[in-house]
Amino acid sequence: MKKILILGAGRSSAHLIKYLLEHATAGAWHVRVADMDLAMALQKTAGHAQSSAFQLNANDDGQRMVEIEQSDLVISMLPAFMHTEVAQDCIQCGKHLITPSYVSDEMWALHEQAQQKGVLILNEMGVDPGIDHMSAMQIIDGLRAKGAVIESFESFTGGLIAPECDNNPWNYKITWNPRNVVLAGYGGTARFQQEGQLKYIPYQRLFERITDVEIADYGHFDGYANRDSLKYKKIYGLETIPTIYRGTLRRGGFCAAWNALVQLGLTDDSLLIENPAAKTWCVLTSSFLDLSGGKELEKTLQQYLQTSDVVMSKLKWLGIFDNEPLDITEGSPAVALQRLIEKKWKLDEHDKDMIVMWHRFEYRLNDKRHRLISSLVTPGEDPIYTAMSKTVGLPMAIAAKMILQGQLNMTGVVLPVIPEIYNPIMDELNTLGIQFKENEATL
Repeated sequence: MKKILILGAGRSSAHLIKYLLEHATAGAWHVRVADMDLAMALQKTAGHAQSSAFQLNANDDGQRMVEIEQSDLVISMLPAFMHTEVAQDCIQCGKHLITPSYVSDEMWALHEQAQQKGVLILNEMGVDPGIDHMSAMQIIDGLRAKGAVIESFESFTGGLIAPECDNNPWNYKITWNPRNVVLAGYGGTARFQQEGQLKYIPYQRLFERITDVEIADYGHFDGYANRDSLKYKKIYGLETIPTIYRGTLRRGGFCAAWNALVQLGLTDDSLLIENPAAKTWCVLTSSFLDLSGGKELEKTLQQYLQTSDVVMSKLKWLGIFDNEPLDITEGSPAVALQRLIEKKWKLDEHDKDMIVMWHRFEYRLNDKRHRLISSLVTPGEDPIYTAMSKTVGLPMAIAAKMILQGQLNMTGVVLPVIPEIYNPIMDELNTLGIQFKENEATL
């Protein structure tokens, strides 16, 4: 019986584990789930006969290597910075690896070693990156086959709260890694191309440059730029395209309020707060403002940021003016903000999330210009089996099945941008409720 090792049983692993266990008998495999939190691993495996859950410190090189050696396939749900170490272990042991994360330069550097060992390192197999690549490449390759010339490609994805559970003024709750939410775009400059011109947005302006995205039946969303859209010109084979732009979706009004936190300094991860255990939120917020002469905190902040009453209501609800402790013993403003949003944006017992994805293509065919919009809205089931878990986990689970059944025979560091990968996975996702709708018009 083949053994699948899943490293990490966190937020995005529920559907991955469920799918693999549902197919374990037919696939003749055993699913081993490892996490630092044993209770979390036990919850996800739920006592299934062809599963085992155990505690693992993924930073323990020796223990990690032993578990990888005993496995036939490894799926890493660990933080992205740990994937390269896991990949090195997998190459040494001759084991295939799947991850949902962006490929780092260090990971790309392992390509030839993986090929020499006959190992497949399949990355960017989640939702974004993952389903975004596969759904886009199906359209891109289809347009090319018709002889179309693609002139513009824009793509946005968002992990959001379902409308029926949207009950806070930010219209947002956390369904994935909260640190990534706080540090979105932090410390970098977004790059994209618009009508043949390179465009740059520095972090301090990122949430001010917004694209309006409308999805039928769900209204308007704010789209802000991802870190680097330009690298996808080569990945998608769109080297000569005039416009390429990838971004993230939030509900309308979110970005203006988040921008206030950025401008104030509360997303700063480089500044260590002195004695944070003794500070409250109003004290921390005050430390970024001139309140000399008895100035009022909220009024001073609004004047300083020149922001609206609507934004101020969001900030007030969040609690940055409250006399509540920061609830951290050390760290930066970003760390304190993460702790705050984990409380305020927590999914309630009966909450459901949703994943929204939107692609817009403009292309020329037979001397006519066309626009094609492809959109996806996938709802979650509950706070455990979320839409985020579904769209991150199922592509990896299907890929795992294909690898173990000998349907993917490539080696090296690979992305899911080739038909042999994306066609069967997208076909099965469609049967599992992850379905795109397309609308096309002549311009």
